[in-house]
Amino acid sequence: MSALIQGLQFVFTPINFLFLFIGTAGGIVVGAIPGLTGSVGMILLLPFLFYLQPAVALIMLAGMFCGAIYGGSISAILISTPGTPSAAATVLDGYPLAQKGEAGKAIGVATIASTCGGIISTLCLIFIAPQLARVALKFGPEEYFALMVFGLTVIASVSGASLVKGILSGLFGLSIAVIGIDPISGYDRFSFGIPNLMTGFPMLPVLIGLFAISQIFIELQKIGQPLTIYKQKIKGVLPTRKELKDLFKVIIPSSFLGTFIGIIPGTGGAIASFMAYNEARRFSRDKESFGEGNILGIAAPEAANNGTTGGAMVPLLSLGIPGDVVTSVMLGALMLVGLRPGPLMFKQNPEIINALFVGFMTAQFLILALGLLSVRVFPAILRVPSSILFPVILALCFLGSFSLGNSVYDMFVALMFGIIGFFLRKFGFAMAPIILGIILGPLAEQNLGKALIISHGNWGTLFNSPIALFFYAISLASVSYSLMRMKRPNKQH
Repeated sequence: MSALIQGLQFVFTPINFLFLFIGTAGGIVVGAIPGLTGSVGMILLLPFLFYLQPAVALIMLAGMFCGAIYGGSISAILISTPGTPSAAATVLDGYPLAQKGEAGKAIGVATIASTCGGIISTLCLIFIAPQLARVALKFGPEEYFALMVFGLTVIASVSGASLVKGILSGLFGLSIAVIGIDPISGYDRFSFGIPNLMTGFPMLPVLIGLFAISQIFIELQKIGQPLTIYKQKIKGVLPTRKELKDLFKVIIPSSFLGTFIGIIPGTGGAIASFMAYNEARRFSRDKESFGEGNILGIAAPEAANNGTTGGAMVPLLSLGIPGDVVTSVMLGALMLVGLRPGPLMFKQNPEIINALFVGFMTAQFLILALGLLSVRVFPAILRVPSSILFPVILALCFLGSFSLGNSVYDMFVALMFGIIGFFLRKFGFAMAPIILGIILGPLAEQNLGKALIISHGNWGTLFNSPIALFFYAISLASVSYSLMRMKRPNKQH
């Protein structure tokens, strides 16, 4: 109870609550605009987070994360273009309902379902994460190395269409991470006598370049194309009492399904939302109405994809392993502001964890309030021309890169990685494996070094622990599953 009171006192301090509000509202806007995702929103926040307390930065990121997942449903419903991959299933019934003149009800249902999904997943996060962290506190370097190996196998799940390209992206991230001074031996590696490279590439400009600037370059190519604009008047936001009763029969199981899917590293909201949509349709007495504007077809995917938010935070907070692309970026963001997710965070910074839990829950109610009160404003957000929006964001990216160290070099690094990211995206390479390689590679290397030093160079020590063997086993299972999933479409073809 004292932890809850401590968290409430922190979050509801006016200035802290304001940052949570800005993060959540910003997340909704970012998620609603096709081309901008929660990852890009977090990257844009990073330069400002440096000036905040770590706990404030964390709840602001949490608000951005939850808001962006919900925001993706708005453009999915109004213009049939999901703002985020997680909202792809919402298009199936959200857009047909909007075409019938009931866009208000579609957004109202999406808002209620998203809030419920978020609340249930937050409760699961609060109960599961501390227990998992308590177990992880017993880990030594051998177990941590095996855990990082497992984390790196997530690359197979976030590789996009090509596993080979995903592995190459991960190797590219690892190659970036080894530049600079070896953390174990202290030797200089791959700096070629350039002083700036002796400390490696600065992470913030690398993140800004790979995730934000490369995405902006992609979007700038679309300038001049006509915008799809929702022109009908929005009315009738809230569903009736009978509709609500039917909705909750779908929302609650979909929320738990989304939370469970979110806990599994490498899955994410897109998988959860399509699975929930499929199950809602399977158990419906009116299957034929799905795809024609059935509100249950909106509620199920929205409850599930917001359910993944709390679920994805479980492995991130308790083990330091990101659950999906957005939490990969969040992991990088947290390390930049001085927080290292993992079991020690529960022991060393319980006040930050308490603030996060309360902030995460509060963000769900902010989504409910903002979603229902601002429903008539959403079409205006989608009318902002790309020719104005993306150049402004590009300028903010360079400003953010410069502001960290007042360094023009950092701006060049951001631009360089933006160009690299642009061409990688053009040729179908995913960005998430790169960031996993950059973040998890050095952690694996450090723990491998510690384990070998303690065991006097005995490599067999890596296989002595049952916990380490467990992580190696699920690493193999994770890679095998990804390979099987890739072969399946080929067989169908």
